[in-house]
Amino acid sequence: MARTEQGGGAGWSPVAARAPLAVRILLLVLAFAAMVAFAVALARVTLTPSAASVPLTHPNLRPGDSIRSYFTQSTAADAAKQLGGNVVLGMPFGVLLPVLLPKARGLVRVGVATALVMLLVELVQGALITGRAFDIDDVILNCTGALLGYLLLGRRLGRAVHPRRRHWWHRLRNRGPVGPTETAGAGTARAGTAGAGTAGAGTAGAGTE
Repeated sequence: MARTEQGGGAGWSPVAARAPLAVRILLLVLAFAAMVAFAVALARVTLTPSAASVPLTHPNLRPGDSIRSYFTQSTAADAAKQLGGNVVLGMPFGVLLPVLLPKARGLVRVGVATALVMLLVELVQGALITGRAFDIDDVILNCTGALLGYLLLGRRLGRAVHPRRRHWWHRLRNRGPVGPTETAGAGTARAGTAGAGTAGAGTAGAGTE
C-alpha cells in the first residue's frame, strides 16, 4: 500500500508509485493498440463459420461437461490445446482492461467484465455462426485466463498508469489507534485541567479564611 508521512503518521496516497507521465501515455497507447488487435483476433477465432464442425458441435449449459469430455474423449494433446487455448484467449482481458479502464481494476471486476463479454460472444456463436455452439465451459476457462493475466501483469500495469484505488481498509487504517504523541498530549491536557482545579480549590479556601 502506498503511504506518505504526515505528522509522524502513515497515510494513504493515491499517486505514489505511479510511472512518469510519458511512460503512462506510452502504456495507454500500446494497450489500446493491443486491445484492437486482440478484438480482431478474437472475432476471427470465435466468429468464423465452420461448416465441417456442424455434426460435432452441440450447446453446453452445464459447467464442467465439456471440460470432462476433453479428458475422457480426447488425447492429452487435444485436451491441452482446447483447455489451454481458452485460458490463453482470456488472458488479454486481465492484462489490458486495468490499463484502459481504471474502474475495471480488481479480480472481481476483471472477472465480471470478461464473463459479460465472453457470454455475449458465446450467444452470438450459438445463434448466428454456423458450426459454433454456446458452451459455458468456454466462458469459465476464459475468465480463468483473465484472472491469471490480471494477477501476473495487469495489476502492476494498472497501478503504474492510474492512481491507486482507495479501498475500505485504507479508511479503517487511517482511523487506527491514537499515536503516542496524541496520547501524551491528552495526558498533559488532563494534568493541566486537574492542576487548574486544584488551584481553584486553593483560592476558594483562602477566601473562606
